[in-house]
Amino acid sequence: MRRGIAASALVASLALTATACGGSDSDSGKSDGPVTITWWDTSNATNESPTYKALVQQFEAANKDIKVKYVDVPFDQAQNKFDTAAGAKGAPDVLRSEVGWTPAFAKKGFFLPLDGTEALADQAKFEPNLIKQAQYEGKTYGVPLVTDTLALVYNKALFKKAGITEAPKTWDELKTDAAKIKAKTKVDGYWGSTQAYYAQSFLYGEGTDTVDAGAKKITVNSAAAKKGYGTWLSLFSGKGLHKADATADAYAHIQDAFVNGKVAAIIQGPWEITNFYKGSAFKDKSNLGIATVPAGSAGKAGAPTGGHNLSVYAGSDKAHQEAALKFVKFMTSAQAQETIALKNSTLPTRSDAYTEKVKADPGIAGYQGVLSAAQPRPALPEYSSLWGPLDTELPKVASGKESLDKGLSNAELAISKLVSDFSK
Repeated sequence: MRRGIAASALVASLALTATACGGSDSDSGKSDGPVTITWWDTSNATNESPTYKALVQQFEAANKDIKVKYVDVPFDQAQNKFDTAAGAKGAPDVLRSEVGWTPAFAKKGFFLPLDGTEALADQAKFEPNLIKQAQYEGKTYGVPLVTDTLALVYNKALFKKAGITEAPKTWDELKTDAAKIKAKTKVDGYWGSTQAYYAQSFLYGEGTDTVDAGAKKITVNSAAAKKGYGTWLSLFSGKGLHKADATADAYAHIQDAFVNGKVAAIIQGPWEITNFYKGSAFKDKSNLGIATVPAGSAGKAGAPTGGHNLSVYAGSDKAHQEAALKFVKFMTSAQAQETIALKNSTLPTRSDAYTEKVKADPGIAGYQGVLSAAQPRPALPEYSSLWGPLDTELPKVASGKESLDKGLSNAELAISKLVSDFSK
């Protein structure tokens, strides 16, 4: 999900507050009383965390021998705070870990392997590709809690007014549709993002990625990648295509235009479902169209897999690890995931949590339908950080400040420093 992009760019020297450190709390469990475990939750403090706090209370009521200290840690600080805390043997017992963090922390030995534990007792119920993205070197280090991916979201009414009856299946079809929408409605048909995460689908559409992890090769400047980014760049100019916004507030500008009917389609993730419904264009929720991202010339569509796992700290003692495993099993159960989906409009990670109540939300049902196109990230600890150089270069390219060739060459050089053992 988009909020995971910025985390890797933060410096590791962020201060670790005493109240957020789980080490001292892990020592507070007495043999003659409840074991106290600490959970760092990285969800949105306003819209999402109340649901998780209520579930914690349910867990404690059903498990009198375990207390959970809930700590809401800002998402953009959590990765580096946990890294600091775990290195000092004072990390929380459970972390809500963004999927991109999992292999990095597993490599450092900070996460407990969960294979064969109580936490993964229901492994067969989870989407296989989500279990895969929680693995590193053959072991599983997280239980999927919520998932997300990108989709083409569109305004059905504007499409219908332009005489378009279905969502475009290729980027070329999107260009054609955008021109029709502009001609018929005077509204732009599509507004793209300059962020690297949102450009990832253009690489998948050409059968490539920023790197080939298996071959240990940097591919961001390959012929296939150039073709994908070329298609991405072409969607910022033309009839019905909104020009690139490279400002710091671009995300908010695009989102506001879409929810208020000022642009007919964007690429977006399910974390915005509740905000879609707050806009004037989607007071009637059924007006929200959700389709798989368009395919590239390779004929296959793909979007990055995002979301969060619950992971257990490997540095806790046995009593706290056992309590943590029980807590993780509860929080990722079908019942808990149904509650989270209904309250927060996020996507469950297990098939039996998509109940009739959950699927009654057209946003959740729509995104469930595009999950098959979601591609797990490779189990490369540095992978999420590779978007950093592209987030520097792509806005310059999109706004005409440098050529695509120059931007990708610069990104390739920067990425080579992050994965120094990879060839070009």
